[in-house]
Amino acid sequence: MSKPVIEAFFDQPTYTISYLVADPETGEAAVIDPVLDYDHKGGTVDTRSVEAILARANEKGYRIVWALETHAHADHLSGAPFFKAKTGARIGIGENIVKVQTIFRPVFNATDLKTDGSDFDHLFKDGETFKIGNLTAEVMHTPGHTPADISYRIDDAVFVGDTIFMPDYGTARADFPGGDAHQLFNSIHKLLALPDETRLFMCHDYKAPGRDEYAWETTVAAEKQNVHLKDGVTEDAFVNMRQARDATLAAPVLLLPSIQVNIRAGRFPKAEHNGVHYLVVPVKAKKGKEDILAA
Repeated sequence: MSKPVIEAFFDQPTYTISYLVADPETGEAAVIDPVLDYDHKGGTVDTRSVEAILARANEKGYRIVWALETHAHADHLSGAPFFKAKTGARIGIGENIVKVQTIFRPVFNATDLKTDGSDFDHLFKDGETFKIGNLTAEVMHTPGHTPADISYRIDDAVFVGDTIFMPDYGTARADFPGGDAHQLFNSIHKLLALPDETRLFMCHDYKAPGRDEYAWETTVAAEKQNVHLKDGVTEDAFVNMRQARDATLAAPVLLLPSIQVNIRAGRFPKAEHNGVHYLVVPVKAKKGKEDILAA
């Protein structure tokens, strides 16, 4: 049977790792969690990162047939539509994206957004399998960071999205709307129940203190010693740790633009009559300061 050829592309501005996964026998490939280059200060977008992945695929003779999302990211904008436009790739995500759309539609008054997942080409169910050439990919529902998180298992490799990070860094936050630290604990242990030699590929790396290089590949065996999980930590202890830690974390810099775009499968809100696309910034006053918004 084919073994997947895996190549990683690290986006340092968002600390995101995108993957090109190919079947060497047929040349069919998938890109996982592609990043659109977005300059928040200038409100401009570019396609340098996705163009680099496509160029590599063309160089190797691969045909990208899937653009796969592990979840609706809160820290970068999806570059999936680029691959759909350039290669005809289908955009896939977990079926529970409808829950995330339902949560955030009123937040952004996104009246153009349907909350049925129809912006995506395919909604994956837990346990579903699909093909990338002769490779068989299996979908694992791994919620907690968001209700819609999934991981993709392809042969001995699993692309875990935002569930766990490298063993020396820890685990994903679970304080976004719809997140749940109890679910996250169970999802992580679902991954850790795989064979010890299973390779795990991270979606992010922030380089733990004392480590000189970024890293994104580890194993189930190594993750059993994750700094947030080792020594048989109980679910309650994990949840208490996660909730206390999350309470200290600032919102991601690109949270507001990312969510608006990513719940639309990487599509921007429709242009206004002047031809310009706008992203919404909901504004609310702190408690006791509501009058400032009426001034």
